[in-house]
This record gives sequence, structure tokens and C-alpha cells, in this order.
Amino acid sequence: MVIGVPKEIKPLENRVAITPAGAEALTRAGHTIIVEKGAGTGSGISDKAYAEAGAEITDSNIDVFRKTEMVMKVKEPLPPEYPLFHEGQIVFTYFHLAPAPELTRAMLKAKIVGIAYETIQLEDGSLPLLVPMSEVAGRMSIQVGEYSLQKERGGRGVLLGGVPGVDPANVVILGGGVVGTNAAKMAVGTGAAVWILDLDVERLRYLDDIFSGRVKTVISNSHNIKRLIADADLVIGGVLVAGARAPKLITKDMLSLMKDGAVIVDVAVDQGGCTETTHPTYHDDPTYTVDGVVHYCVANMPGAVARTSTFALANATLPYALKLANLGYEAALKGDPALMKGLNTYFGKLVCRPVAEAQGMECQAVGF
Repeated sequence: MVIGVPKEIKPLENRVAITPAGAEALTRAGHTIIVEKGAGTGSGISDKAYAEAGAEITDSNIDVFRKTEMVMKVKEPLPPEYPLFHEGQIVFTYFHLAPAPELTRAMLKAKIVGIAYETIQLEDGSLPLLVPMSEVAGRMSIQVGEYSLQKERGGRGVLLGGVPGVDPANVVILGGGVVGTNAAKMAVGTGAAVWILDLDVERLRYLDDIFSGRVKTVISNSHNIKRLIADADLVIGGVLVAGARAPKLITKDMLSLMKDGAVIVDVAVDQGGCTETTHPTYHDDPTYTVDGVVHYCVANMPGAVARTSTFALANATLPYALKLANLGYEAALKGDPALMKGLNTYFGKLVCRPVAEAQGMECQAVGF
């Protein structure tokens, strides 16, 4: 199979879909890898390193798309890339289609085989290709949240851990999954007072156990969210419904309950955000303020720590890429139920139910 790896064009996105080790593994398996010049620069990977691993280097992103049977990316394709799709091409990346009808229409029109990292799901419900970036984003959320709390950034001027004689900040985490757990690890490490809300009592029991009482666990409902955000300095939005739009847990009206200069870091922004006032931002201008509350809503947070993120993501995606390349998409999908859940579009059909429901469209059968 001929596999293309383009340079990401999302603003300030420095990750790349495969590492030289991945390129070597794929070429040893008999596949051809075409990497766009400079694709790995933002992650500290040179063109020479890819070439030494057996990849071909091209100056043209057109070649990366039009001469290949599978394209591997990190972030969703953007409008300049839509015309480069061709029918039957596998595009393997994060799509986050639920809040993106324009991209969905482009994929259906091009009749590509769109396989989304974020909806590949194992029997236990875990999302193996989302986990590494959720770990990164969860840990980063405390880092960027603390920075945004600084007075010159519009925040309250609060240090998360406080100092002797001064109370620590209150951190409220919505969602006790991978993002929330990793955010809690970092927040506890600063000395902040931490609350985690989740719908699943068993998950809360688990979190209470692993944190040995250093976080307060609370069942998630509107009453408790209102009560806790009213006294919060930093709120982390880490909720996820696989493939679907994130639920709006904080409405615009609820912002009036919060302190001036409090910060919301909405990690769920890729799926539409869990705050009604969320809209995507970029690393060079990451925050905006609504009703006195600072919003940090960068849709590709892990891109800021590109080297760590690239290697973490590539470690997880490579086994699936090898399966798709070695077996072909049809046999690979048929033989792996988790990978089949990653299939979002197939030759003009929308086949992922959560995406179809989010966009009010029909979810069709794959047909093989």
C-alpha cells in the first residue's frame, strides 16, 4: 500500500502522524511511505530521519494525497485539503465530525473511507487512540489553567497551591475519565483543592481510592455543577461521549455564578465543548473572556507539546495502520470490531451513529 503523511496545516499544529520508527516498520512490511517535506520539523524529526527509515520525501502535499491509498494525519482535514481526496482512499486521523457538518459533507462527497482515531473503541469501552492525547490534554489543562489565572492574562491572580497561611485555589473537574484523572493528578500535585464530578458512581469510587481522599468526588448533576463552579477558580471540562457532541454542562447563564477572573479550560472543545460559550481558539491567541470568566478553548492542545504528543500518538496508531496496510481496509475492519467502530464514512455513506445523530442525518449500513 502507498501511504501518505502530509504536513499538518492547522494553525500552530506541530505534530506529525508517524515517526521514523513507524515509517521503518511500514516499509519493512512492504509498503511505500511518502512524507511531505518538513512534516516532522515541529516535532523535532528531520526529513533525513524519515529518508533513512525508508520513506520518500516530497515537496508536494498534492502527491501525498493523490498518489496514495491511505493518508495518515493528526488533525481533521481542512478546506484546502478537501479537493485532494479521491474515492476509496483511506483517511486515518482525528476527525471529530459531530460538530463539523462541512467536513462530513466533504468526506461523503469524495467517497473516502474515513476512519477516526477518536471512535476506535475496545470491548471495555476504552478509546485506545484517544487515550494518549487525552492524557496529554488533561495534564496540560492544569498547566494552561494556572497560567490563565495570572492577573495579566485576565485571571483572578490566584496561585493554585497557595502558600502557607493562604488558601489554595479550588479546581473543579467535570468528568472523571482519562482527561479528568490526569488533570486531577496535576492539580493535586500543585496542592490545589480538587473536586471531580462524574455520572458514574463506580468511577467516583475508583477515583476516591486512587487519590486516597486527596480529591473530593461528587455526582454530576446541574445542582452540583452550579454549586461547585460558584466557588471555583479553575474549571476543567473533560467530558466525553464517544463520537458525539459534548453535553453543554455549563450554560451561559451559569457564568454569572462564577467569580470574575475564574478560568474554564474546555478540553471537550474538539467535540463542540461542554460550555455553551465555548468556541475554538488557537495557541497564539488561546483565551477570551465572557461575563468575566476566562475561557481557554484551544482545539489542539497537545500540539503545543508536539514531540511528546507525536511519539505518544504514533505508538498507539501504528498497530492499526499496519493492520489496514497489510490486510486492506475491508479485511482489517471485518476482523477487528474496535477498528470497525472507527469507521465514520464509507463511499458516500455516513456510518457512525453518534455523528449521524448529532447532525440529524441517516446512519447507513456499511454494506460488507
